Amino acid sequence: MRWDLLFDDLESQLDQEQRDEERALALEEERLRLARLTLRDRLTALSRADDGGPIAVRVELQGGTEFELRPLAFGRDWMSASVVESGRGPGQCLVPLGVIAAVLPSRSQVAPSLDAGGERSSRLSERIGLPFVLRDLCRRRTPVHLTTPDGRVHGTIDRVARDHLDLALHEPGTARRDREVRGIRIVPIARIVLVAFD
Repeated sequence: MRWDLLFDDLESQLDQEQRDEERALALEEERLRLARLTLRDRLTALSRADDGGPIAVRVELQGGTEFELRPLAFGRDWMSASVVESGRGPGQCLVPLGVIAAVLPSRSQVAPSLDAGGERSSRLSERIGLPFVLRDLCRRRTPVHLTTPDGRVHGTIDRVARDHLDLALHEPGTARRDREVRGIRIVPIARIVLVAFD
């Protein structure tokens, strides 16, 4: 009888040690998964968190400007979004991920943002860099509001080079015509904080 108690005790100790080891392994796997998460992963997870479509995410950009945005698409180093607040100008924008100073999630958004798997998608759009998207806006002759840390200007992108673009400055609501152009502004792509358009 005593031997049975001893063996039962040893068996329960072994079971407890195995559960502790499995729990420690699961915690370490979770720490490694979180260590691989990028800001892009968390924003992507937030954009998929609601079954009814993309949810709004509040972001603070360099310079302290805050926007409530609904992410629409993600590229390698940029996010396309619609501006949620009314009266904030154009309805859509491009945000370089490198200029996001902070994401300001609600309490209910924190957990879904951590659900990102860190998996890499094979979708072509998610491998496209910001210059490619800017070239598309240039090709379409889309008027834009271009924000840098030094201010905001309006115009049409004339050309996009490797690390900069040429913006023809003109009044909002007017087409890009030579007689309407007030000047050309060469802007380093690295200085772009926000590209807004209708």
